[in-house]
Amino acid sequence: MLSPKRTKFRKQHRGRMRGVASKGNTIAFGQFALQAQDCGWVTARQIEASRRAMTRYIKRGGQIWIRIFPDKPVTMRPAETRMGSGKGNPEFWVAVVKPGRILFEMGGEDITEEIAKEAMRLAQYKLPVKTKFISVDKNPEAVSQEKIKNNKPSPEEVKQ
Repeated sequence: MLSPKRTKFRKQHRGRMRGVASKGNTIAFGQFALQAQDCGWVTARQIEASRRAMTRYIKRGGQIWIRIFPDKPVTMRPAETRMGSGKGNPEFWVAVVKPGRILFEMGGEDITEEIAKEAMRLAQYKLPVKTKFISVDKNPEAVSQEKIKNNKPSPEEVKQ
């Protein structure tokens, strides 16, 4: 399971999740991705369960990128403990996810949209946040170049 090798501080505040993701909100590596629609904490166990579900479905063909990392420690107190006596010990690690954040990406020659969609569907059942399947369209620069080419009059039109 994922966890940091070392951290500067052992314990963290819980924090609050407001706004939308400003980083990690575009597809960077693959052709297909799973994007978070709401905010929440995704534990290292949930990330690993999702990864296994996707890997099993695609039968280790193609490639999967995990775009989130659990770097926040969550502390817990022992059961039936009296009030006071400080903060509990770190028990597990979570990744803070905001709306728009890309959680997983998938790509490869043998990965079709149908295969990727089904693999991501299996993965999203393991996650505590609402997600959406997205795919990369044609390169935006290439699309804009096509528009420019289509708007230019052809040499035959210029002669007339």
